[in-house]
Amino acid sequence: MSATEANLAAMHAEVKSEIARTDTKTGLLLAFVGAVLAGAWTVARDLPLNLGAYIVGGLGLALLVTAAGLLLRSVRPNLRGRGGFPLWATLNAQEIATAAASRDLAADVAGLSRLAVAKFACLRRAIDLTYAGGALLVAAALLTAWGAV
Repeated sequence: MSATEANLAAMHAEVKSEIARTDTKTGLLLAFVGAVLAGAWTVARDLPLNLGAYIVGGLGLALLVTAAGLLLRSVRPNLRGRGGFPLWATLNAQEIATAAASRDLAADVAGLSRLAVAKFACLRRAIDLTYAGGALLVAAALLTAWGAV
């Protein structure tokens, strides 16, 4: 194996690892956002909220729901891919062997890298929305507390 092939193999493994890390982070954040949504709903339904708290809290919940949507989009599988297992599922054994013999690892690294960047971008946006939604929920709680005093 040449140095270029070894470097390509290492790059391929690295980008696949980054995709797996992103999916793991996304799953954890999705569980967190779901717990915050459930907790906020449970608390808010038992409190006498004023109009400001309703508006600010509603915006916070909307941002958290949007974040959950981005997270789900990030982990949604793309089965229309031109490579990997979606392509292999359409081939017979001989065609798979031929494809393996002519595999372009550099093209795989490029395609997987684009996928990883898209996943990280969705994850980053979702984290930003989670911060903003959480801040709005805290503001709504403060408005409720100040209204009760």
